[in-house]
Amino acid sequence: MMAEYDVNQAAVARARDLIDKHQYVLDSDWGEVQPDAARENAYLERHSWAEYGAWHLGLTRGATDETKGRYAFVVGDLRRVHRSALIACVYRAGEWRHKEVELAAHGLLQHLDRTSG
Repeated sequence: MMAEYDVNQAAVARARDLIDKHQYVLDSDWGEVQPDAARENAYLERHSWAEYGAWHLGLTRGATDETKGRYAFVVGDLRRVHRSALIACVYRAGEWRHKEVELAAHGLLQHLDRTSG
């Protein structure tokens, strides 16, 4: 059975705020810069689960709160939003038919392109 996700509205709001404050990277290789487990763990040592969650557009239905499994579709490097991350979210959510997450990521990508344009 495929995981199901709800849109994390806190993450959408946080990403929009970061974009509005020009806290973004327009050109990056997402495969190289996306946070790995060690970086996520280091982040969680200094930040709350709510802060960690605000980097993820998807909330996994049925997953336990305050676990990494609860969060999906990361939009940045835990410092700035990455355009390449938003593109990856649109693509991956679209591929697996998570339409609400896909649309949220697409909306953020359009907002980033308008803001940075």
